[in-house]
Amino acid sequence: MGTTVGTAAVDLDKMKVSGEKDKVPNGNNRADENSEDEDEEAGAPEVGAAKKKKKKKKPKKKNKPAASAQSNPPRVPLDQLFPNGNFPVGEECDYRDENLKRKTDEEKRHLDRMNNDFLTDYRKGAEVHRQVRQWAQGWIKPGMSLTEITEGIENSVRALTGHDGLTEGDSLLAGMGFPTGVSINNCAAHYTPNAGNKISYLLSLKAGIALKQEDVMKVDFGVHMNGRIVDSAFTMTFDPVYDNLLAAVKDATNTGIREAGIDVRMSDIGAAIQETMESYEVEIGGTTYQVKPIRNLNGHNINQFQIHGGKSVPIVKGGDQTKMEEGETFAIETFGSTGKGYVRDDLEVSHYARRTDAPNISLRLTSAKNILNVINKNFGTLPFCRRYLDRLGQDKYLLGLNNLVTSGIVEAYPPLCDIKGSYTAQYEHTILLRPTVKEVISRGVDY
Repeated sequence: MGTTVGTAAVDLDKMKVSGEKDKVPNGNNRADENSEDEDEEAGAPEVGAAKKKKKKKKPKKKNKPAASAQSNPPRVPLDQLFPNGNFPVGEECDYRDENLKRKTDEEKRHLDRMNNDFLTDYRKGAEVHRQVRQWAQGWIKPGMSLTEITEGIENSVRALTGHDGLTEGDSLLAGMGFPTGVSINNCAAHYTPNAGNKISYLLSLKAGIALKQEDVMKVDFGVHMNGRIVDSAFTMTFDPVYDNLLAAVKDATNTGIREAGIDVRMSDIGAAIQETMESYEVEIGGTTYQVKPIRNLNGHNINQFQIHGGKSVPIVKGGDQTKMEEGETFAIETFGSTGKGYVRDDLEVSHYARRTDAPNISLRLTSAKNILNVINKNFGTLPFCRRYLDRLGQDKYLLGLNNLVTSGIVEAYPPLCDIKGSYTAQYEHTILLRPTVKEVISRGVDY
């Protein structure tokens, strides 16, 4: 999410019923305590010689085998695919220079082992993200409405995390880390459809809210487990004319990931990203464009339940001497454009988040009080959108929501757009600066 300068269960065999009596270790016959005594045989010298009838044991039911593959669309909870709780590890990268020794340092290795719960949450969320996005990349087609696309992704995330978010507080346990962004063409970030966009295809095209063959769509969504947010994005096109634009941004993002690490200055990362991206050109409609980094969009650190943690990772050179530190989590994202390389607020606001530093003030509007209560109980400081309020049954909340924005309690994140007629692309990964290695937690076979 952009910020501006800002697996199989073992089947049990059926128990065989023996016609013979079981033997105990001392060699005596063992009678079933629940069996009924038969009549004693005539002339039997001892009572102990009486035969007892043994009840047949009911065969045990076979356990249902655990799912071994994801469904289409994704609906199998990840815990069924990984019943042992061991989720795939991301791409581990050694630190550079003097920090290379961290990999074998026993103290750092001990610190790394202590982060088991933290890593499990992140790796689970990352695997959810990979499975959902790899399905989405084959499912999304021109002609689909943006609402259909976003809800398809979000319903899949909720199914795989096992939290549908419809009961109070459920969304705070796991689910969407922030709303699915589906920003088109010159719109670079923070667009998701609001309510009322479920209209016909032709009207959707006219309104610009349906995906077209010639579009460049950034798909940016987050998955969280216990507030640990995996933030990753990719760009989809259906025309090879845009291939170089996507290649430039993907290369730039990988450059940023390569340069990032403990004690690395933000300015050094930004300079390396800019140099990589500006080395690409793309020809569209007979015009050649140098791919420009969008200078007022940045990567950012991520805190628990807080998508923008306060530190920014620039994508152009500058003077920021802030360093990355051990234990931090960062979203490394880059945006490239054929336009001016600068975005401004545009279109209708859809993304919101309660501020972590929200003032404690008295609200006069009842609608504002009511919607704040819903936000606190269902999202906390996680970003949300109007569609999320709609699915919770809320209505007539816009006045109250806007009041929370003007009161400084909730932050509104409008769509960010370059000049009309331009095209923008985005790629993003979440990295963990572990004590021993850097882990690109969201890395997949796709990007």
